Amino acid sequence: MADIVQLTSADENACADVNALLAQLGKDGECSLEHLQKVVQYASSELWVATENNKIIGMATLALIVKPGGITAQLEDVVVDEAARGKGLGRQLCEKAIERAKSRGAHSIHLTSRPARVAANKLYQKLGFEKKETNVYRLKL
Repeated sequence: MADIVQLTSADENACADVNALLAQLGKDGECSLEHLQKVVQYASSELWVATENNKIIGMATLALIVKPGGITAQLEDVVVDEAARGKGLGRQLCEKAIERAKSRGAHSIHLTSRPARVAANKLYQKLGFEKKETNVYRLKL
């Protein structure tokens, strides 16, 4: 049985597990240990992980954004290891992030998901997320 916990410190094993999950999302590049340590220590973000047998088998990042209109949240990098899918871990990770966003004062939570991630998109809709018609822009820095 997996546990859902906030990752508050990072070591080489956690970094390897996170990178394996990022690869399953199709992310380019790797997260260095130094960067992962910043993520878990950053006051406006929380990294929630599903662990089993001392291994991270799922994760979700909650990022809080404080702006004049209030606090909003962004849900990022939601992924469960292929071998552990179908056990409800993605739902548990999302529910924990939603709970934490509410408790930290956010009035909304946003996410993006590629259309090819059919199961993930169905989960987000079951959790109450509404698909928005929008233009998404990105400027690489």
